[in-house]
Amino acid sequence: MSITHHLAVIDRLCSEEFPAEPGRSDVGTAGPGYHVAELRTSADFWEDDGTRREETEEQYEADRDALSELLTARWGAPAVFSLWSVLDRSMDGEDIPEPWAVLSSHVPDLHLWQVDGRWVALGVSQWDTELPFQLVALITEIDPP
Repeated sequence: MSITHHLAVIDRLCSEEFPAEPGRSDVGTAGPGYHVAELRTSADFWEDDGTRREETEEQYEADRDALSELLTARWGAPAVFSLWSVLDRSMDGEDIPEPWAVLSSHVPDLHLWQVDGRWVALGVSQWDTELPFQLVALITEIDPP
C-alpha cells in the first residue's frame, strides 16, 4: 500500500467515531476511545538468518519516518514518545488504559501529535523476533499514560 493510502486511512480514522466495544476493524483493531490501524505488515522471519529481519526493520522505520514527515508538514513536529516505561509500569502491576497497554508490549516508541482533541501516532510494531513487523497508526482520545 502507498503512503497516499496510509494518509487516507489516518484521515478517515481521525474523523470516525470510536466503537463502543473493543474488536477488529476493517484496518486493525478499535475500541472505546481508540483506533489502531495496521497500515502495512511484513512477512515473518521463521526461516531468516537475521539479515532479512534487519533490512525489514530498517525499511519499516524509513516508511514510518516518511509518513511522519508528511504529517509534520500538516501538524508540526511530533513528540517521540517511548513506550518502554509504560510497559515497565504495566509489568509492575499498574493499570494502563488501552490502547496504551497493548501497544507498549510490541511498539517501542511512537511519533505523536495532538490534533483536534485526539492523539495521532505512528509506530513500528513487532511482537517477537520471528514475527512480522507492522507499520501502525493510532488515533485515540485517551491521553498517553
